[in-house]
Amino acid sequence: MQSARDAGFELAGIAPIGTSPELEYFPRWIAEGYAGKMKYLEGRDEHGRLKRAALANVAPWARSVVVCAINYNTAQPYSTEVTDKTHGWISRYAWGRQDYHDSVMPRLRKVEGALKAACGGDELITRCYVDTGPIVERVVAKYAGIGWIGKNTCIINQKLGSWLFLGVILTSLDLTPSLPAPDRCGTCTRCIDACPTDALIAPYRLDSNKCISYLTIEKRGAIPEELRAGMGRHVFGCDICQDVCPWNRKAPVTDAAEFQPRAELVNPALDWLAEMSAEEFRGTFRQSPVKRAKRAGIRRNAVIAMGNSGDAKFLPLLDRLGADEDEVIAESAAWARRKLTPLD
Repeated sequence: MQSARDAGFELAGIAPIGTSPELEYFPRWIAEGYAGKMKYLEGRDEHGRLKRAALANVAPWARSVVVCAINYNTAQPYSTEVTDKTHGWISRYAWGRQDYHDSVMPRLRKVEGALKAACGGDELITRCYVDTGPIVERVVAKYAGIGWIGKNTCIINQKLGSWLFLGVILTSLDLTPSLPAPDRCGTCTRCIDACPTDALIAPYRLDSNKCISYLTIEKRGAIPEELRAGMGRHVFGCDICQDVCPWNRKAPVTDAAEFQPRAELVNPALDWLAEMSAEEFRGTFRQSPVKRAKRAGIRRNAVIAMGNSGDAKFLPLLDRLGADEDEVIAESAAWARRKLTPLD
């Protein structure tokens, strides 16, 4: 679609409204507890139906979904290529100066405007979402031809890889759907084999409770001890299952200014994050998706990463944090200290 390209998207397609095997599996995924504490995924309509289990449960008026995708990859090493364990890792989608919601939505509104101008004006009903609505975006992206859903549960495009932000427009227009992309994962299981916490319990199946992205962003309170070592140096999100994907070997980089990395967020200093004041946290991450983890979460994650670093230089700081007023920070610091001094 030319309007999507004009707005800055690399890919666009149209998905039909209807059932799919992926959405039919969604209620069972919720029932088995794989969503963790993300209660928003369990939202139901007035009839008690899971909203995300069918688009008809959310927008019975909708007839098509326009899906747009934009590349956010940058020319920085992947997490699996960096061996320094004394610095943290923030997922590459959060390196920029602006929250991706604020970057993608204005582009999506331009597409919506073009759609209304060409196809119906005020009578046309539309709704725009950038990871904010009761929709499983990767499923509609698959059926819009953006890419296939990989064994790591991410959308993968044959030419662009998986470093993609998605935006969707529900519309009352009955548009001709695109053809779904064929699954090109083949026999590859690199993403499954590489996951340090075994969150990918089977091809195309994720247990959020074990996922490092969930643990470092969504999980509140203490991290289960059996999962801490697997978190490595991750302090916000995780890219491992995408870093090892062969389809990302030659993934192009974006030239969009808002996705270019802030130097201090690529391999950030763990002591800086752990000692960050509330004021500094607000100032640093005011327009960043990192704020979703909250200051307490980032500090907790940094302390756990110190314990996984193997570097005794963090011991004095961990001793101080062991007396922190936040009980989760204090307990995590005690755990990290034991990791660094196992014979004490």
